[in-house]
Parts: sequence; structure tokens; C-alpha cells
Amino acid sequence: MRVLLDTHAFLWWTSEDGRRLSDRARALLIDPSTDALVSVASAWEIAIKAATGRLEIDGEPEAWVPERITRYGFSPLPVELAHALRAGRLPLIHRDPFDRLLVAQAQVEGIPIVTSDPSIARYAVEVIW
Repeated sequence: MRVLLDTHAFLWWTSEDGRRLSDRARALLIDPSTDALVSVASAWEIAIKAATGRLEIDGEPEAWVPERITRYGFSPLPVELAHALRAGRLPLIHRDPFDRLLVAQAQVEGIPIVTSDPSIARYAVEVIW
């Protein structure tokens, strides 16, 4: 099964906060048949939050994010033109541009999002939590 990790799910799984994930999300990420994707939009969000002091990570985002993606067997999901265009057409349920892009990516790719964000569940996208 292919799934897209919301930024907080990626951060929690790759840190000591892994217990904050739901039992269902943890089981999915432990399953070797799961292809968990991390959007490059999440990498961008992490880099911005680290640079502004809103997020502490152990190292520079340029090394930290790719190392964590590799360590945990995740795959990066590039932002494609179709993703960006879909994000711009989404209803304004969620104002966070990163979350809107993740929703658009999940819709275009036809995959669920692993997230605890109830606003994302209001879009036409499958949410796993």
C-alpha cells in the first residue's frame, strides 16, 4: 500500500514522539509492504520551521531530512505540475499551503494521507489515523 505522510506524522515517526502516532498508523509504517512517501513539500516545511526556530531537529535540514527518509525506508514524492495546479483549485477548508499541497498530491496520486489533522479529512481524500 502506498501512503503519503503528513509532515507531523513523518516528524513523530522519526523522533521519540513515535508513540504519538495512532496504533493504525504505527502498524502501517511497521509493515514492510507499505510504501510510505514523504513529500518534498514536507521537506520545505521542515526547512522553513527549522530556520525560523519553530522546529528543532538534530542537524541541518539539508542532511537531516534525506537521512531520515533513507533510514526509515521512505520514498520522496516530488511536487509535480499537476499537484501544484490541483492545490490551487482546492476549496479553502485548510489555509496552510503545505497541507493543501499534500491533499492535492494524495488526490492526484490516488493515495491516502497518514495524518491526525481533522481539516484534511474534510477534503475528498482518504485519511489514515
